[in-house]
Amino acid sequence: MIRVCPLSALPPGEALRVDAEPPIAVFHTEAGELFAVDDTCTHQDASLADGWLEGCEIECPLHASKFDLRTGAVDAPPAKRPIRTHTVRVEDEHICVELSDAEPNLPPGVTFGAKS
Repeated sequence: MIRVCPLSALPPGEALRVDAEPPIAVFHTEAGELFAVDDTCTHQDASLADGWLEGCEIECPLHASKFDLRTGAVDAPPAKRPIRTHTVRVEDEHICVELSDAEPNLPPGVTFGAKS
């Protein structure tokens, strides 16, 4: 479990990149929901935390691929593979993320950690 930040430090409509292997992005939607996904677009190496958040969908800032933050599914190309999602909990007013044990879907040529 990664303790990310106080809930008050991530306003609705904003995202935060978290250093992990691979990096993750935490999103606080305008509706007050919290989501965490791998921060790297599956199409090409770009930070999703730098993208555009609309509802429960994130648009990659590089080529406009869109992903559903609830499921990780691709909502718009050019990405073809989903992003990995993680469990988010609020404990003692802090955002905490439990990393998925599934393999990440990284874009071609991108590796992290021991796989580098």
